[in-house]
Amino acid sequence: MALSELYTKYNRVWIPDAEEVWKSAEILQDYKTGNSVLEIQLEDGTVLNYALDANQELPPLRNPDILVGENDLTALSYLHEPAVLHNLKVRFVESRIIYTYCGIILVAINPYKQLPLYGDAIIHAYSGQNMGDMDPHIFAVAEEAYKQMARKNKNQSIIVSGESGAGKTVSARYTMRYFAMVSKSGSKAHVEDKVLASNPITEAIGNAKTTRNDNSSRFGKYTEISFDRRYQIIGANMRTYLLEKSRVVFQSENERNYHIFYQMCACADEPEFKDLRLCEADEFTYTSMGGATSIDGVDDRAEMAETRRTFSLLGLKETFQLDVFKVLAGILHLGNIQIKSKGTDTSSVSTSDRHLATFCDLLGVSVEGLSRWLCHRRIVLVAETVVKPVPRERAVNARDALAKHIYAHLFDCVIRNINTMLRFAGKQHTFIGVLDIYGFETFEVNSFEQFCINYANEKLQQQFNLHVFKLEQEEYMKEDIPWTLIDFYDNQPVIDLIEAKMGILDLLDEECLFPQGTDQNWLQKLYNNYLDKNALFEKPRMSNQAFVIQHFADKVEYQCRGFLEKNRDVLYEELVDIMKDSKFHLLSDFFQAEDQVPPLSKGINVRPARPGLKPANKQLRTTVGNKFRNSLSLLMETLNATTPHYVRCIKPNDEKNPFEYDSKRVVQQLRACGVLETIRISAQSYPSRWTYIEFYSRYSILMTQSELGLMDKKQTCKNVLQRLIQDPNQYKFGRTKIFFRAGQVAYLEKLRSDRLREACITIQKHLRGWNQRKKFLRMQAAATTIQQYVRGKRLIRQAITAEMLKQAWAAIVIQKYCRGFLVRQVYKLVKVATLTIQAYARGWLARKRYRQMVADHKAVVLQKYARAWLARRRFQNIRRLVLNVQLSYRVQQLKKKLEEQSRENHGLLERLTTFANSRAQDLDKLQRLETELSKSINDRKSLEQREKMNKENTDQVDAGEHDKKVFLDLDTESLVLNKEDYEKQVEAMKEENRRSREQNVSFQQQIEEESQVNRDLQEQVLQLTKHVKVSLVLPLFFSRCLQNNISFYLGIIIHFTNSNFGEDGEFLFAYEALREASRVMEMRSQAQKQDNDREVQSLRLQMDHLQNENNQLQKLFQEENNIKDSIRQEVARLAAENMVIPQFKQQVSELQRHNQDLEARITEQAAEMKGKMEDVSSSLRSSLEEEGLQRRLLEQQKAEFEREKAELESRLEEKEEGNTQLRKQQQAESEAKSRLRLETSRLTAENMDFEEQLDMKDRLIRKLQNQIKSLLKVENANQNQVSAVPKEYLGMLEYKREDELRLIQNIIFDLKPRGVVVNMIPGLAAYVLFMCIRHADYLNDDAKLKHLRPYFEMLSFWLSNTYYMLNSLKQYSGEEDFMKYNTPRQNKNSLQNFDLSEYRQIFSDLAIHIYHQFASVMEKALMPLIVPGMLEHESLQGISSMKPTGFRKRSNSIYEDAELCTISSILQQLSHFHAVMLQHGMEPGLIRQAVRQQFFLVGTVALNGILLRKDMCSCRKGMQIRCNISYLEEWLKEKDLQASGAIETMEPLSQAAWLLQVSKSTDEDARQISETCTELSPVQIVKILNSYTPIDDFEKRVAPSFVRKVQSLLQDRTGSTQLMLDTQYRYQVIFPFAPSPQALELIQVPHSLKLGFLTRI
Repeated sequence: MALSELYTKYNRVWIPDAEEVWKSAEILQDYKTGNSVLEIQLEDGTVLNYALDANQELPPLRNPDILVGENDLTALSYLHEPAVLHNLKVRFVESRIIYTYCGIILVAINPYKQLPLYGDAIIHAYSGQNMGDMDPHIFAVAEEAYKQMARKNKNQSIIVSGESGAGKTVSARYTMRYFAMVSKSGSKAHVEDKVLASNPITEAIGNAKTTRNDNSSRFGKYTEISFDRRYQIIGANMRTYLLEKSRVVFQSENERNYHIFYQMCACADEPEFKDLRLCEADEFTYTSMGGATSIDGVDDRAEMAETRRTFSLLGLKETFQLDVFKVLAGILHLGNIQIKSKGTDTSSVSTSDRHLATFCDLLGVSVEGLSRWLCHRRIVLVAETVVKPVPRERAVNARDALAKHIYAHLFDCVIRNINTMLRFAGKQHTFIGVLDIYGFETFEVNSFEQFCINYANEKLQQQFNLHVFKLEQEEYMKEDIPWTLIDFYDNQPVIDLIEAKMGILDLLDEECLFPQGTDQNWLQKLYNNYLDKNALFEKPRMSNQAFVIQHFADKVEYQCRGFLEKNRDVLYEELVDIMKDSKFHLLSDFFQAEDQVPPLSKGINVRPARPGLKPANKQLRTTVGNKFRNSLSLLMETLNATTPHYVRCIKPNDEKNPFEYDSKRVVQQLRACGVLETIRISAQSYPSRWTYIEFYSRYSILMTQSELGLMDKKQTCKNVLQRLIQDPNQYKFGRTKIFFRAGQVAYLEKLRSDRLREACITIQKHLRGWNQRKKFLRMQAAATTIQQYVRGKRLIRQAITAEMLKQAWAAIVIQKYCRGFLVRQVYKLVKVATLTIQAYARGWLARKRYRQMVADHKAVVLQKYARAWLARRRFQNIRRLVLNVQLSYRVQQLKKKLEEQSRENHGLLERLTTFANSRAQDLDKLQRLETELSKSINDRKSLEQREKMNKENTDQVDAGEHDKKVFLDLDTESLVLNKEDYEKQVEAMKEENRRSREQNVSFQQQIEEESQVNRDLQEQVLQLTKHVKVSLVLPLFFSRCLQNNISFYLGIIIHFTNSNFGEDGEFLFAYEALREASRVMEMRSQAQKQDNDREVQSLRLQMDHLQNENNQLQKLFQEENNIKDSIRQEVARLAAENMVIPQFKQQVSELQRHNQDLEARITEQAAEMKGKMEDVSSSLRSSLEEEGLQRRLLEQQKAEFEREKAELESRLEEKEEGNTQLRKQQQAESEAKSRLRLETSRLTAENMDFEEQLDMKDRLIRKLQNQIKSLLKVENANQNQVSAVPKEYLGMLEYKREDELRLIQNIIFDLKPRGVVVNMIPGLAAYVLFMCIRHADYLNDDAKLKHLRPYFEMLSFWLSNTYYMLNSLKQYSGEEDFMKYNTPRQNKNSLQNFDLSEYRQIFSDLAIHIYHQFASVMEKALMPLIVPGMLEHESLQGISSMKPTGFRKRSNSIYEDAELCTISSILQQLSHFHAVMLQHGMEPGLIRQAVRQQFFLVGTVALNGILLRKDMCSCRKGMQIRCNISYLEEWLKEKDLQASGAIETMEPLSQAAWLLQVSKSTDEDARQISETCTELSPVQIVKILNSYTPIDDFEKRVAPSFVRKVQSLLQDRTGSTQLMLDTQYRYQVIFPFAPSPQALELIQVPHSLKLGFLTRI
């Protein structure tokens, strides 16, 4: 069909407009060939005759509404500029979608607002998805590049371009973040973090605020992210292009210098920056030219902290950072150097300039040299060298040139260091390059920078065109469609004009060689070479200082001023020499490197697609233009060797307002970035492409019955197209797709809408005819009825006479009286019945009200007692706590005393030891003196004999003897004195020893007394416990007796009243008897019976509480058996709790009042019971009096006990004194020494090992008891085996040590779930293992159990058996909480020796781990089925939601051959999981939890798919989703799993489906949405409303005003701000205890398990 035939009535077209670029209009009259005008009507109602030009070029047609807002612009039927512009506007403004595909290009519009589109959940959602399956996103492009790299092992490139402020930097940053997330390596180097950390540094030193963008990149950047063979990031490399150096020394109004300068000024007061002598930013010339020193919403101090953090994260040393900051500070001070003019041709700089001194000090250069050569220039002539002063203007230019050179060198140095830190040691396998480069630029004044930028864009556009044609050719070849050449714009002539030999760049370099070369001379050469010779080069009409180049995007006028200077980029040699001589090594290295220009390093080995251009002269390599041309050639070689992916960033408006769309600005950028050129190329071939399934589903309404009857859908589509479109050139049939020319899909949509319109008209015709017929029949019936009444009245008037009237009147009177009589009779009967009913009803209400009053009164009484009991309980708890604190404090005090006493004992022992040693030495001395004394006596005797013999010498001998005698007397006296001193010291040591032994004896006596008292108190506690049990048993006994015979019950009361009970038991029995007697009298009244039952229940609870308190007190006594006074206080408290006498008195009085009330109703029974009640009351009083006497007696006994205790203590003291006197009488030294040694050893042993001996004895006793039990059991077992009685199995399995490995191998490793296990009882493996554990417990063989424990970890793959093992450990643990569920036989099988409670927690943790692994397996199996089955599959036949998918979604095989996933696939998988769990005997509670987790995964993944896929947001899709949810509900009912709570997890998905179906137009609809969608967050609701897409022309889009209404209603709702739901969330798993009815002794081990080595016991 010809395109001109589509210009019919009701179709819409686009006409040019000065304000909005294009306006929509509707055709009012069919167009015929030859018409000069087209009658149209604008949207505002204006009728217009649109004049056609001489070529009869018709205005472009507008696409049907169904195609507006598509994800891919190539899916539009009419591909032209207004269609692209309108589609982007609808998506951006109405749907708030910023990303759109245009073939292989991703168009990204800057929203100027933070959007929740870049979280980790979004990254995981796009990871692994095919491009086109989900909504357009920058992550989809990154995933496509990563996937192609991994599949094809080919390098990739992502080219991000756009003008300043369009969001290039942010898009490039997000792509690198995506790669870092999906290719996370496990190394400790954290290369991904380093790659991301390079962004803040490069933005700080390379980005600045411009009038268009607050964070504009002023350089081009190509980042190569390297991957290893596992496709994990191992490093990166960065290349930069064309840094805007002029910004360092000049900024336009409202612009800033590079961010790093302002960040440093903001941190000038920090210690690290004190030496830099920085000031505020507005005090430096280089940072205050633009007037704007700050950016709204940006904290420069915080940004500086982030910059320094990323420096450190990259591994750049602190010294290097300080050097960089020093250079930057020097540049700022350099700009503040004042250059003064001295006349017209000279200038000077003061050497006392503060900033000059600071610059020279920071960078280590000479102050005199710098001040001189800034204002002078050296000219080298043939014979001499001349120093010439320069004017102030040239001196300022020299200063600025120096600043630019220093900053450029610093920028390159930082980039080199970053690359060094990102360098990797291994071998690079592949890489992905991210190119962040400036887009096409055109300003009012365009200079050398814009020329280079547009030159780079020309090269990129050429590469883009070639790549587009390559992809088109591949697509055609894959679909077996003949490829025909398409005419397209080739920009090779423009590139040749710029870079060819004798091109613009060559002429510029040539002019730079001449010392006197000027911009004007160069421009004149351009005029001479290209004006009127090259159509792409023009001269402006009104200027001789500019030239015009026709670029691919637009004509650009360049001002030639400054071209030569910027291309030369020279610096005076004198200043260079000064910088080389700098003492600051970083600065000197900058300029030393200029002498050795290194060759350009590619960083990768690629083969260029075309040879690079060689410069004409070697001397031109140093110019800026030549460098840029070489680096650009290298970049193009790299891109040609990779697979490119394109991202075009669009700036929607110049005011940076969020979600505002300026059509003029957008269309300029679309033309400049090549999007429209892509559209134009696509429109020339077959832009619309539908799969056969999509075409069949969409256009089946146009098919005939015979065509629908064909089974081959592909042939059906061919037949339909051949019938509808006669021109075969308008479409082509491929292998999997149908290719359409531009406009053919719109024509098919028109036929479809016409067919639907005809069907609607037919339906309306029949419906309106039916309504009219129904209305006519009603009117006909009414007319007939009116006619009947009119005709009947006429006949009556003709037939009635006076006699007939009288008779009729008489009959009426008779009827009146008769009917009145009958009515009165009926009234009387009704009145009597009513009164009777009222009487009974009022009586019943009064009785009911009375019973309610009685119940309320008794409830008040119960509340009174309950509150009193609670108050007492609180008081008792507080008192118990205080007592515990006191006990613990006293125990600590006693421990301290014992420690002090032990220390004193040690001191005494040491002193005794020293005394004993000294005494032994003294005794030795005494012995030696005695021997000497005996010797002297013998000498004396011999002398006396000699005296007799020698009488002659009498005088001399007498004198000598006298001297000797005196000497001997003196020696004897000294020995006696020493002996007395030693005896005194010995007595003192004996006294100290006696005291220590007395203290030790007293300690032992105290311990014995306390142990005796503890035993007495335990006996008292047992007696009290028995009394409490008696008090609990008696009420039950008497209640049974009451049910049988009242007289027998009274006899028991009298008998027990007169009998001699114990103190507490007698009183409690009397009270219970009184209470049961009252209950008998109240049994005839139902209300009183209920009240008494409540009282009995409350008292039973109180008794239970008392019993619990007694148990707790008993445990407390056992724990605190060493504290005497505290135990007595606890006993007193226990006695006080048991003797609740005041409560009993109050209850007795209450019961008496009840008795008085009952006497009024039953007088006979009251008379009989009165005497008995008095007897009981008197017995109670007597018992109370007796109890009081007993208490007093107990107090007296206690006082006597205290006195006896004091007497015993005094006797003990007397005995100890007698013992000490006896010990004092023993004076022999040998006995003293022996006793001292014995006492020392005994005291040491008792003080150090007393508690340890007690513990060891207890352990020994328990061990001996266990051994005795085990020996008895073994002996009994041997006896039973010998006997001939039939075997009775004990539920145990015996095995040998050497069979342990075989047991584990057969029961765990070799046992397969699909093998022999199918016919076994559930959990058989767990039972076998537990029976082995029971045998180890039976023999008390702990070694066997230790060998079995480690192998239990191998059961992680078997959740059911682990659960049964866990339950067996609980069921047979011997604990009362679990034993109550067992049979008596199972209780006998409980563990006796082993306490495995701590291993239950281990098995519980293991079971949780297994459950999470099980959930992960289910998730992997279900994940690929959810989106196709829940969202894409159409379970409702006849309701199709198919739409054109565009160029992006291409299939690799024919649809008929592909395996489709449906809702049945999901149900089949769920049924498989359920059958497996049932087969393994899994507990139903666990099955319900697993199913709930599966349903949560289905709902979450499906909802995330809706949120990320615009094609899923339609009314028909909502119907399909709700139908699929209903299938899941039926599956739950079929499996009896409604109580699992699984369907509640699908509530968010169900609400999202409802939201797609509900009306979305009025305020009531908005209110209903806000009230119903409670499980969806506001972000999710708004996202679904913005993404809602009509399928047919009859549906309406959601108006932006309605979305704003819903947002206002949801603004107060609190909830998550995340768009996506967490698919990794796990519900907490609970393993309920379910006792197994399986008896262990009845379990038989099958032979198939190969466990013959196990023996049943």
